[in-house]
Order: sequence, then C-alpha cells, then structure tokens
Amino acid sequence: MRIGELSRRTGVNAHQLRYYEAQGLLEADRGANGYREYDESAVLRVKQIRHLLGAGLSSQDIAYLLPCAVGEAPELPGCSELLTAMRSRLRRLDEQMKRLAQSRNALVDYIDAAERMGDASYPPFDDAAAEPVPA
Repeated sequence: MRIGELSRRTGVNAHQLRYYEAQGLLEADRGANGYREYDESAVLRVKQIRHLLGAGLSSQDIAYLLPCAVGEAPELPGCSELLTAMRSRLRRLDEQMKRLAQSRNALVDYIDAAERMGDASYPPFDDAAAEPVPA
C-alpha cells in the first residue's frame, strides 16, 4: 500500500509516517516509480508506535522497544533491558512533572500575592501580545 492508504487506515498523516520512517520505526520499500510501498504489517506497526508515543516514550525509546512489541496495545516482554529503558523514561517523566508542579505552585503564589496587593495601575496586559501594552 502507498503512504496515503496507510495514512487513511491508521489516522496518522503522511508527514508523521515519513518521520517514523526517518527515525527507523517504520520500513517502506520503494516501487519502480519511487513511491513508498508498505506491507500490511505497517498498519499494526503504526498503531504500536502511536500507543508507545502516547505513553511518553521518545522515538529512540520506541526504536529500542518495537522489535519486542506484540499486538496493537502493544504488549512488551518483561526482559531486564526493556524494563530498564521504560523505568528510565518513567523517572524522566516524574522529574518533569515535579518541575511543572513546582512552577505551577510558584505561579499560584505570585497570582495570590498580586491579587492581595490590588490594582497598582499597571498598563493593561494584552494576552495576544504577551507583554504589557502602554495605556
């Protein structure tokens, strides 16, 4: 099948499919006309990639995990190398979430403090411009 059909069958746009191919996640043969040609297994592979991306894994992580993936969800065997890779990604996500929570809490504190101080006659703030607009 060509890239357009794979896109229709998976709901993933052609640009993303080409990206997956460039990252080594998806393979395509080239027809005599130079068009990408995917076999039927590409549909399952794309679905696996989407699920793993949804879990927050990087394309590098996915390239490492895909050879062991079974089924659409996919299921992954519990071998130590795979578990190490997934635990490493989980730690990175936990660290990012901690930093985001800290940033959120600091922002809430600033908002609370500003609301307690009341209107200090600052110039109006235009969200679209993302900086104060002169009065």
